[in-house]
Amino acid sequence: MRTKSIPNGEVLVKRSARAGLGARGEPQVWSLGGSLALGVLMIVGFLLLILWNGIVTFWPKPIEVLRLHDGRVIAGERTRSEIYRPRPDELARWSEEATGTVAGDGMAGRSLYRIANFDLYNEDFAWVSDYQIGSRTRDPDFYFVERTEWGPFVGKVAALHLDSQALDDVGKIVEVLPRELEAAAERRETLRTLERTELGNINRAFEELRLELRAVALKHGEQSEPYRKAQLDQREEIAELEARHQELAAEAQAVRGQDQKFELVLQDVNGTEKTLRLSDVVRLYPANRLGVFGKVGVYLSRWAEFLTSEPREANTEGGVMPAIFGTFAMTLLMVLFVAPFGVLAALYLSEYAKQGRIVSAVRVSVNNLAGVPSIVYGVFGLGFFAYLVGGGIDQWLFPERLPSPTFGTGGLLWASLTLALMTVPVVIVATEEALSAVPQSMREGSLACGASKWQTVRNIVLPRAMPGIMTGLILAMARGAGEVAPLMLVGVVKLAPDLPIDGVFPYVHLERSFMHLGFHIFDVGFQSRNSEAGKPMVFVTTLLLIAIVALMNAVAIVIRNRLKRRFATGHF
Repeated sequence: MRTKSIPNGEVLVKRSARAGLGARGEPQVWSLGGSLALGVLMIVGFLLLILWNGIVTFWPKPIEVLRLHDGRVIAGERTRSEIYRPRPDELARWSEEATGTVAGDGMAGRSLYRIANFDLYNEDFAWVSDYQIGSRTRDPDFYFVERTEWGPFVGKVAALHLDSQALDDVGKIVEVLPRELEAAAERRETLRTLERTELGNINRAFEELRLELRAVALKHGEQSEPYRKAQLDQREEIAELEARHQELAAEAQAVRGQDQKFELVLQDVNGTEKTLRLSDVVRLYPANRLGVFGKVGVYLSRWAEFLTSEPREANTEGGVMPAIFGTFAMTLLMVLFVAPFGVLAALYLSEYAKQGRIVSAVRVSVNNLAGVPSIVYGVFGLGFFAYLVGGGIDQWLFPERLPSPTFGTGGLLWASLTLALMTVPVVIVATEEALSAVPQSMREGSLACGASKWQTVRNIVLPRAMPGIMTGLILAMARGAGEVAPLMLVGVVKLAPDLPIDGVFPYVHLERSFMHLGFHIFDVGFQSRNSEAGKPMVFVTTLLLIAIVALMNAVAIVIRNRLKRRFATGHF
């Protein structure tokens, strides 16, 4: 750095053109920019990984028939391949020409095949090394059959039994099979409606009558006149329900007997036959003869099943509609609970509370609550909401249902309240920042015009702080929708037979357990009998959860931006 004197005695300082990069802060700028770019690349890479694996999950793959050097024959879909180092004792079992496929460094390739037929082989997947394979073909007569039980089946169609008619001509079977599958699906749906809906409603009515009678017994005693009168009043209704139950049970038995007359005989690659009811077939297609449009049709039908049906096969097959519904309902209830409490708490701390040590301590506590592990909130929700509050509600309103709890166990209501308690610090902090961003001059102008404190807050401060409040709610939604640990304690289950909202009075059942996409991912990835079978469902469910969270956030962001434009006025 050089200096130069001027006539009035001041000193002019000239910066050296050779000033170091550190003096100008460029290394820091580069490091910060590089860190940002690295973080963005990691996020984009993660999303691309989820997107690719989720999109290709339902695309049908060809069936390969492998003849191994030891005489075995395997058929299945190739799912993935890798390079590995075989053990010497493993190589010693194979002939010299078979081991010729091993590279000079001792590395060999192998592929994982989905051989299906779990009821025959007791396994879904098998690793096959390249040096084991004698030949690889794609037989056009092989079908991929998706079943309601035991997972998929890979093999050929051998025969079709239609009531009293038996078909063994494959050409004729292929011709009539689509029509018969549609009829079988209708029988399956009819039987499901009879057993789960009609008979379920009658069983529910029986249970309600039993609870009504028990309530009278608890209040007046079983030897009392009101109890005998209640028994007499229920006799006619019980008789009607029993008659209707017998009628529906006979109808279901008739449909089941008719359904058992329609059977499909399949044959695996080794010639072993497997007979199953036609109604147990969910989807069937010739994997090696599908064209582009055929593959697209199978792909779209699998997506439709995934989004609209219930899970099956321990959640590794079928759909996730109950989990979608449960995730959306829980997130919506959580926002309805957290928004008023978080905003009111922030309003009091920012606008009404006298600033001092107590308010500072409250703010520190709120910030610390945001860092508490989510499982702690789950334990608190189970102990306080479910056992204490819910147990009290059961004692007060549902004593006839005890010892079976109604609200005294996990459910949609307690899960929503637990997550609302977990995310309320985020809303409080965001709301306080939004309120403090409103210029003080606006408050003073409103008060100068004669408005009260509450009128100023309601008409001036809150509307202009609403975009910031929406930001807090967006953050709360994003965190709450993806939480799993607390939900495992306060209401989420592996499979919920009844939705929290249905057509049965009172229509909204906040005490019921529910399914959640986040727990579904955990269950399929870590609790299924075969991790390889559950891996595709993990990716596609993760993709769906990200899409739902992004959609809900996008709606909230659109509302926030509209509020910003509405109140984008100059300050005075």
